[in-house]
Amino acid sequence: MTVALTDRPFEPGALVTAFCADRGETGAVASFVGLARAEQGAAIALELEAYPGFTEAAIGEIAGEAMARFQLQDVHIVHRIGRIAPGEAIVFVATAAAHRRAAFEACDFLMDYLKSRAPFWKKEHGPDGARWIEPTDRDRTDAQRWD
Repeated sequence: MTVALTDRPFEPGALVTAFCADRGETGAVASFVGLARAEQGAAIALELEAYPGFTEAAIGEIAGEAMARFQLQDVHIVHRIGRIAPGEAIVFVATAAAHRRAAFEACDFLMDYLKSRAPFWKKEHGPDGARWIEPTDRDRTDAQRWD
């Protein structure tokens, strides 16, 4: 299991390729890549803040829960922090399991957590200044279905 925060852009395709290597007993790998949106010109950049050590530990805890809950073989999570331009990858999640349903559901479970409950603080920078972003009602509802 890998959880990493980075302030540098990453290449999702290379991460998937590396994650899939040497998996003779894996039947399924599911992955998700979240990208920063321009919001029709309203967003020049997205900025994410985290507490080093604390944020990784919190994500690691939920990744461990996903490993047990969905009987995963492995999880890889990379999340950007700092300033992110529209079109750049914000988050990469990959799950490996014996069967596809577990891999898909675990990936969905982890993204719902990352989107609404992970200890990140998000700020959108636009032509009219900066504003803090909170999870939407939809984000919260999506996460609640796993409770």
